[in-house]
Amino acid sequence: MTMVNVQDAKTNLSRLLAAAERGDDVVIARKGVPVARLVPVVASAARRFDLFPGGLSDEAAAVSLAAMDETDLRLWGAE
Repeated sequence: MTMVNVQDAKTNLSRLLAAAERGDDVVIARKGVPVARLVPVVASAARRFDLFPGGLSDEAAAVSLAAMDETDLRLWGAE
């Protein structure tokens, strides 16, 4: 672990960032008391919105997207 005071961190920020990117533990201290840790940012996986995570068969999709008949319209109050 590398512990540096605030002034040293200001002076050597580029070096400390490179150390954090390598995976080194970099701690910034104020008057010998740790106050912050530099860690690399890890890219997160792209998020994917999936309305039907279990999958939807072609038949189920066709039924879901079919036009409503008179009974369905009455049930939804859209006569």
